[in-house]
Amino acid sequence: MPSSNPFWGHPWRWYWLALVVVVVDVVTKVWAVDMFMHGPSMQIIPGLLQFTYAENYGAAFSFLSDAGGWQRWFFGIIAFGFSVIVSIWVWRLPARKRWEPCALALILGGALGNLWDRVLLGYVRDFISVYYGSWHFPVFNVADMGISIGAAMLIIELLFFAEKDSDKAKNNVEV
Repeated sequence: MPSSNPFWGHPWRWYWLALVVVVVDVVTKVWAVDMFMHGPSMQIIPGLLQFTYAENYGAAFSFLSDAGGWQRWFFGIIAFGFSVIVSIWVWRLPARKRWEPCALALILGGALGNLWDRVLLGYVRDFISVYYGSWHFPVFNVADMGISIGAAMLIIELLFFAEKDSDKAKNNVEV
């Protein structure tokens, strides 16, 4: 895919990645509803990982899930505003960047995937359950994975690559 092609070139390739995250998220949520909403959970790795069905009316880790309904629109507006900011951020990044826009695309796709659920249904569909003994991590979905992986990538960028990028920018300016 040559970068001179406006269809696949910078920054469109990152928006395509975000779209892939949204599509995979929605498709897996539809599958999870079909398989697990009225049926038993599926053990993937017994004692560690299962597919199940849960509805999250709040934000991360069910924060404000029992707030009475206003949180649907509140979190929807936050997700929409955040998505606009991330879209502009990706658009303004230099074409040479790879790690940062990839991270932002994963976050954008995850935010839009969960926004889709929140606006259409009033809650987010989750289905991946990780647990060990009596310990249970909150049930999550593909959108949450995109957000988490993208956030981890941004942290790695800040910790290990931000200084190198600023040094490259200084060298380019001084030349």
